[in-house]
Amino acid sequence: MSPLAQLLNLGPKSAQMLINAGITTPAALRRRGAVAAYVAVKRKNKSASLNLLYALVGALEGMDWKQVQREQKLSLLIQLEDYEHSHPTDPCALTPPP
Repeated sequence: MSPLAQLLNLGPKSAQMLINAGITTPAALRRRGAVAAYVAVKRKNKSASLNLLYALVGALEGMDWKQVQREQKLSLLIQLEDYEHSHPTDPCALTPPP
């Protein structure tokens, strides 16, 4: 079993999604942070849901993903939008069409 799957909220499927995105250890997950890790997974696996983001936050903060408070979820969504805007997969993505 992957060490990632041993973290709170993360099972084998979540661990495999992280591994497929290049995040192979709990230390790598901590270095990336929940938002950047979620974006990396989402770019590889379009079916990843926001529940994974909340699970990653919970795993890093030592709480059940369902305990991520409503205010924290709003903040995470803003962080997610900011991160995706500043780290596009396609450098032309931020350039409006002529």
